[in-house]
Amino acid sequence: MAESLHISTYPKLSSVNCHHTTPIVLIHGWGLNSAVWQPWIDNLPAAFFDVFHIITLDLPGFGINKDKKISPYSLQNICQFISDTITQPAIYVGWSLGGVIATEMTLSFPDKVLALITVASSPRFIEQAGDNNEQDVWPGIKPKVLNSFHQQLKFDTKKTISGFLKIQAMGSPHIRHDIKVISQLVFQHEMASKVTLDQSLRLLETSDHRTRLSAIKQPFLRLYGEADSLVPKTVIAQIAKLAQNSEQFVFKQASHAPFISHADDFSKILCNWLLTKAEGNFS
Repeated sequence: MAESLHISTYPKLSSVNCHHTTPIVLIHGWGLNSAVWQPWIDNLPAAFFDVFHIITLDLPGFGINKDKKISPYSLQNICQFISDTITQPAIYVGWSLGGVIATEMTLSFPDKVLALITVASSPRFIEQAGDNNEQDVWPGIKPKVLNSFHQQLKFDTKKTISGFLKIQAMGSPHIRHDIKVISQLVFQHEMASKVTLDQSLRLLETSDHRTRLSAIKQPFLRLYGEADSLVPKTVIAQIAKLAQNSEQFVFKQASHAPFISHADDFSKILCNWLLTKAEGNFS
C-alpha cells in the first residue's frame, strides 16, 4: 500500500458523514504549514458544513508531515502523495506555491478534482524577459530575490521564513497585524529542514504551467491581492488570457494573503462561488 500523508478534517466527522458532504482540500504555501488556514476555517458558518467538509494537509516535509520524505522533491511526486492520501474527488484550494501544486493535481489527476481555486498564485512565479522587447516581460518575482533566500537558508531557517512573511505582507494596509497572525500560526509547528525548504523553493523557481492552463476543464477561480508584491497585478490579465474558462476576483488593498488581511471579504467571495458551483454539480 502506498504511503500517505497525515491530514486534518473539519469539522471532526465520522467516516459516514464524510460521504454526504463534498471535500475541500486546502494546500499551504512555501515554508509554512496548514495552520495558516485556521482563522478562515474557524469563521465558516455552520451551514457551510451542511454541504462541504475541509481537509487540510501539510506538504511532505512540513508541519505534521515533517517526517514524510520524497525524492526528488517534485510536483509530480507531491501530487502522487496527495492522490494516494485523498482518494475521493475534491475541490482543491491552493495558496501561492500551494496553487501551483493544486494546478498540477488538476492537470495530472483530473478525475480527482471537482474544482480548482488558486489564491495569490501564478502559473509562472519568476519574472521572465520576453523574446522581442520589454513589452513581452512576464511579471513575477525577480530571480535575485529567491537567490537571496537560498543563501539565507544556509544560516537561519526561521529568520529566512520571517523575512519571506514580511515580503508577503508588503502592500497590506495592516502589515504588522498580518505578519503577527501568520507567524503565530505557522511557528506552532517545528520548522521544515533546510533541505526541504531549499528544494521546495526551487519549485517556485522552476514550475511553469502557462501552456497547460487551457487544458483545465473544471470550474476554476483565481483570487488575487491588488497590492501583492509576489504576484504583481500586472500579471493577472496575462493569466486570464491563458485560462479563458476561469473566473477571477481581485481584493482591493490586499497583499499576498487575502484570507488573513481581508478575511470577511475573502470568505464571502469564496463561499458564494463554492455554493453556486455545488448547486450546479460543478459543471
